[in-house]
Amino acid sequence: MLMNSIAFIFKHPPHGSSSGREGLDALLATAALSEDIGVFFIGEGVFHLLNSQQPKTIFARDYIVAFKLLELYDIENVYVCQQSLTTRGMLKEAMGDIAVKALSIAEIQMQLNGYDRIISF
Repeated sequence: MLMNSIAFIFKHPPHGSSSGREGLDALLATAALSEDIGVFFIGEGVFHLLNSQQPKTIFARDYIVAFKLLELYDIENVYVCQQSLTTRGMLKEAMGDIAVKALSIAEIQMQLNGYDRIISF
């Protein structure tokens, strides 16, 4: 079975709604079926990767830690918007152990153009 290339965009903050958790669940499930996956963190979505988060609930802690599993699922194309980081006073190093490539908005758009399907959360 041939699977399309799929880009997942996280553009909303990690807390306050279930959007990010639903996106992560969809991402990990899709990773079992396809090797051609890209993950993009744009706008408020960059907070999903912030290493220094200290959520109070176990559910939220497990959710934040789960983003560190991307490499384990062989998801290697992980990108973060450099402008989104800069606007929020964050450095790429704040992402901790998660291997991400910081790209400009134009570079992100070029990368997204290479995917068959784009899903936003």
